[in-house]
Amino acid sequence: MTSKGTRPWSRLSEAETAVNRAVAGSRVGRYFKLDARKSSFTKELRAGAATFLTMAYIISVNAAVLTDSGGPCTVRDCTPVPTNSTVAATPPGPECTVAGANNPGYQQCLARTKSDLVVATAVAAMAGSFAMGLFANLPLALAPGMGANAYFAYNMVGFHGSGPIGYSTALAVVMLEGLVFFALSAVGLRSRLARMIPRNIRLASAVGIGLFLAFTGLQAHQGVGLVGASPSTLVTLTACSDVDTVTGACLGGTMRSPTFWLGAVGFLITATCLARDVKGSMIFGMLFVTVVSWIRGTSVTMFPDTPVGNAGFAYFKKVVDFHMIRSTAGKLSFGGFRHGNVWLALLTLLYVDVLDTTGTMYSMAEYGGFTDGAGGGFEGEYRAFLVDAGSTVLSAGLGSSTVTTYIESTAGIREGGRTGLTAITVAACFLASLFFGPLLMSVPPWAVGPSLVLVGAMMMRVAKDIEWGDMKEGVPAFVTMALMPLSFSIANGIIAGLGVYVALHWYDWARHGYGKVRNALDERRNQVAAAAGEVGPAAQDVV
Repeated sequence: MTSKGTRPWSRLSEAETAVNRAVAGSRVGRYFKLDARKSSFTKELRAGAATFLTMAYIISVNAAVLTDSGGPCTVRDCTPVPTNSTVAATPPGPECTVAGANNPGYQQCLARTKSDLVVATAVAAMAGSFAMGLFANLPLALAPGMGANAYFAYNMVGFHGSGPIGYSTALAVVMLEGLVFFALSAVGLRSRLARMIPRNIRLASAVGIGLFLAFTGLQAHQGVGLVGASPSTLVTLTACSDVDTVTGACLGGTMRSPTFWLGAVGFLITATCLARDVKGSMIFGMLFVTVVSWIRGTSVTMFPDTPVGNAGFAYFKKVVDFHMIRSTAGKLSFGGFRHGNVWLALLTLLYVDVLDTTGTMYSMAEYGGFTDGAGGGFEGEYRAFLVDAGSTVLSAGLGSSTVTTYIESTAGIREGGRTGLTAITVAACFLASLFFGPLLMSVPPWAVGPSLVLVGAMMMRVAKDIEWGDMKEGVPAFVTMALMPLSFSIANGIIAGLGVYVALHWYDWARHGYGKVRNALDERRNQVAAAAGEVGPAAQDVV
């Protein structure tokens, strides 16, 4: 009985072995070096699927975060609001774009923008991952990065366009940043720039961005709504059942928000899966909350009985729909580069990209055993940096933010992925996701928020590597990570941390420089004296 029961599995294993041998001996297998890296075709497919499951959340999360900027939507998209049946409609003002105003025209524009950004995110991830696998032959997946997208949406453009830079100009900044990094990568300066930043500031930046994302996930507009505004303490515990739709202020029912408690359940599901090392952990909690929120007629529904809710439900019922990007692609404008805020944003994106992508690539190479063991370099490094920079240029052209290498690539590497076939498998999965826009568009904020909080939690792990025992290193690191969420600005945290670092180290640098100059002068003086001593006896000999 046992032999008969195991026969189908044995045949399946034999078939898998035959496929792996055939692919390994083919031109494809030799190009991707399957035998040299001790991998197989089916192992690479499983690794790619594991990587996609762990990072698929970025499709809906990135679209939701970037839509918070308002995208190309402005007051011109708002519909006039009638005051009563006898008075003409009032022309829309800037207040129509405020969160909670629920202007029908503006909300429809946001819905179109989110649909475009879902596609833009998937296309950027697909193209970047495919190029990484094909040209660099590395099992690393790319997609628009968390952290950079938050800086784009909440600091550069601002919540619904309230920031110092317009959406079109911000896209131009992202494209220019990608072009600059492409040039830096082409001449080999990218890794050198990463080493110039003090190590503890680099680590603190990762922690600060994690806190920034967690704070975003706890708010109402892009999260579970646990914290909100307070006139006395700036922020306070909310999760209210009755909220002012315009200001977001709590009107009553603290900790009684149905969507908050549903999001909390999703948080626990995802956290439990992460603790048990379940593949695709970030998806399960989000999936549970999303499916429950699709049920109409409940207090947590994504589709309330309103014009906007009815339109959203009608689109949701399509399930499969290939959406063409219409409002975000090619919306770049270089006309705003005369303002200083634009150049500050460019420098910040350059800095974050140096730390994020470069650090992640080296970490993944070390984890997968690709490094050469000497200088820490790895095979395919040069092409990998070029692919990353080129993907950012493409992403900006589609209307999205900076592309980065995902730390979730460890899931595929852990599954045995060692070649570019893993990344190409990830690209194929993102291609398939392009046809399910109606489902991805219907993921509510209280399903996304827990993922942001947990991504922030995972970014905390590097805090232990900061040199807290040395106050000259620990204080700048603390300032960096504290100011990012408290000022709601990644740039402010970076600038403040570097400023404090310089202030605490300038005396040591000056003393060290003075010592080097003094030693050089003493050495020169001794050389002159020695030369003079040799000339004296020689002159006496001549006499």
